[in-house]
Amino acid sequence: QVHLVESGGGLVQAGGSLRLSCAASGRTFSPYRMGWFRQAPGKEREFVSIITWRFGVTYYPDFAKGRFTISRDNAKNTVYLQMNSLKPEDTAVYFCAAAQNYSPRNYSDTEYDYWGQGTQVTVSS
Repeated sequence: QVHLVESGGGLVQAGGSLRLSCAASGRTFSPYRMGWFRQAPGKEREFVSIITWRFGVTYYPDFAKGRFTISRDNAKNTVYLQMNSLKPEDTAVYFCAAAQNYSPRNYSDTEYDYWGQGTQVTVSS
């Protein structure tokens, strides 16, 4: 069993930055990829960024490119999300997720096996 715990959320003004962390624990943690998703009130959960665990290949949707950076520390079993130039529309609960296997639909939340409890990010205008 894998346990994911997010931290680093909070309240920030527009244009500010936050760094989210996701610490994983489990007897043998070796996912294929890790992802960040977010869900705003009344909206579906959406893909924010992905990183493959072994080679560190990253993926971003258009809204995150140039502003968000995902990284990982394999030794610490931790994945990070650096978010810069935050906008009010970035306000959401941010979730960390882990997938054990490859999927061509790595942007879909249905392709992940483990989830954290989420951390709230609020960006004020």
